[in-house]
Amino acid sequence: MLHSSRFSTIKQFTTFVSKILTLHHTSTALHKLDLDRRGDIEPQLLKKILNYVTSHNTHLHELGISVRGDSSLIMRCVSSCHALTSLKLSLYPRGSTHIHNYTKTLFPKSLNFPFLTTLYLENFAFCGSENGCAEPFFAFTKLNSLVISSCEVKDAQILNISSETLVNLALHDNLLDFVKFKLSAPSLCTFTFTGDLLQKIYGSSLSSIKQVNIDAQEVLYSEDSAMVLLSLLQDLANVESLAVTSTTLQILSLVPDLLEVKFHSLCNLKSLEVELIPLQDGYLSQSIKNVMYKKAAAKSHEELLKLCKAFKRRMELPAIPDGIVDFLRQNSPSAEVNITTDYFIYFNLKQVASYLKTIWELSVLIFC
Repeated sequence: MLHSSRFSTIKQFTTFVSKILTLHHTSTALHKLDLDRRGDIEPQLLKKILNYVTSHNTHLHELGISVRGDSSLIMRCVSSCHALTSLKLSLYPRGSTHIHNYTKTLFPKSLNFPFLTTLYLENFAFCGSENGCAEPFFAFTKLNSLVISSCEVKDAQILNISSETLVNLALHDNLLDFVKFKLSAPSLCTFTFTGDLLQKIYGSSLSSIKQVNIDAQEVLYSEDSAMVLLSLLQDLANVESLAVTSTTLQILSLVPDLLEVKFHSLCNLKSLEVELIPLQDGYLSQSIKNVMYKKAAAKSHEELLKLCKAFKRRMELPAIPDGIVDFLRQNSPSAEVNITTDYFIYFNLKQVASYLKTIWELSVLIFC
């Protein structure tokens, strides 16, 4: 395990790694290597590490590389490690920072990893084929867990995640240059999504999922996000555990006449967890206010004036939109509701509980 964060200076890290590679007996089998340098890595040091991995890859089962460096050298080394069961790659160009648009590493279409069960990819690009679909994981016939973070699709409108064995899937902060995620994974049990929910997620595999975690974010929020989110929830027929953020619920609440929608999903729901996240001033918060203004105006001019005055007095938006918990639980009324947060200074949890109707019947647990 080679993690630069465990050293006070990069020089100490470089010296330590060089000594390890020099002193390690060449006949000793290498089973696992985890290189984590969250910053630029010296080219000579990277070459030394990669050469060592290449010469000891026969029994290498677990490989993790998180660096800013030459991705072509890294991928050439990785592609030679055919015995891998676990692979984690987070690759960024040397000299890049988190405020720039990164160059993505192209994910090879022909990788031979017959034993791979766990795959984590960050900052990669998947290329499409002539049918307008990218299907990068089809060859990994034993894949069990897959995490895709900050990735994009080139020359395709659909990213097809196809695997007979995939059980756990997580999608984090992927770029908005394609239209759809297609899931062809009949064994899929756990699904996690973080980011801007603009791509439609579809496929028969959604019916097999038992646990779902959704953190829909407001950075690039559009009105389509609410409809995409509702469509996803409607396809989750057999989910037993649903964890969402309050931002996710606030986005969902913007579906026109949401509480009147015929909702036939979440029939097997046993637990609903809501994590409270502070809502920042922006397009999403203004959209929520506009909906509230519209509803107040429909009641009376007096109600509208009352609401306007309340917002002028800096009234906070509800952390959990009215009626939305009941909406999600309507087909599983006995599902337990848990409310959690790491932002205690922003929320009075007992006050939040009052937003939930008949709280004693909902079995709400407040964690303070």
